[in-house]
Amino acid sequence: MAEAALDAVRRALREFPAAARELSVPLAVPYLDEPPTPLHFYRDWVCPNRPCIIRNALQHWPALQKWSLPYLRATVGSTEVSVAVTPDGYADAVRGDRFVMPAERRLPLSSVLDVLEGRTQHPGVLYVQKQCSNLQTELPQLLPDLEPHVPWASEALGKMPDAVNFWLGEAAAVTSLHKDHYENLYCVVSGEKHFLLHPPSDRPFIPYELYTPAIFQLTEEGTFKVVDEEAVEKVPWIPLDPLAPDLARYPGYRRAQALRCTVQAGEMLYLPALWFHHVQQSHGCIAVNFWYDMEYDLRYSYFQLLDSLTKASGLN
Repeated sequence: MAEAALDAVRRALREFPAAARELSVPLAVPYLDEPPTPLHFYRDWVCPNRPCIIRNALQHWPALQKWSLPYLRATVGSTEVSVAVTPDGYADAVRGDRFVMPAERRLPLSSVLDVLEGRTQHPGVLYVQKQCSNLQTELPQLLPDLEPHVPWASEALGKMPDAVNFWLGEAAAVTSLHKDHYENLYCVVSGEKHFLLHPPSDRPFIPYELYTPAIFQLTEEGTFKVVDEEAVEKVPWIPLDPLAPDLARYPGYRRAQALRCTVQAGEMLYLPALWFHHVQQSHGCIAVNFWYDMEYDLRYSYFQLLDSLTKASGLN
């Protein structure tokens, strides 16, 4: 009897993503030709937890005309920034039985620009991606080139951003599949970003496992070694690469349906909280994103229930 009940729970979980998709998940990420009003943004996108790409939202930013690799060199080239360094571009990702974080180096931005422009080489793949308001803390000289927040989003959400982050890196730099507890407004200033998205309702098909956390260390010889973090709890992470999924190991993922979109220079992606995302970029892409902490409301609680049932039922 208990096994029959468990089978019923698993069946319901497998059927849930398709039902949710039919009701509320778009077949493709919709475009808006102009920024929404705060009311429309909250009613049509935040409340239903639906992504969209907004055009003409950054036209008034001087950054859209100014920001290029030569401009960054002239304006902030001598400024030291935190740079994530990995052997192959995958930071914060599963490798074997470890969850490995990137080596972090403090480098003048000009050193990153030298690599991006092919003037020099550096071991591994470089990515300026430190996500603790690095635009404000490390590159304040660039702040006059853009707004400190997104006014219509701040009004809709009733708060200012928790973080404003600056992103710059090589084409090989990849963000592995994960989710965040933030309403994310991702603005591409130069180049383009490629997003692969899954709604939170796809959780029953997305595998998680526990991994020992580790970090890359860059040796003086320019090689990488993996060093375990000391006395730290295991980290839950998604072991699957959505671009080349191991369906023999994770057959449930076959039933998940990803949305793919490309965000071009001058466009803004609204990525709702709890949506799974995997990100690639063009070489030398420059972007800024605004993180607004999500509301921990009933919607969050429902996702936690879905997550708990998926784990408890052994679906993945």
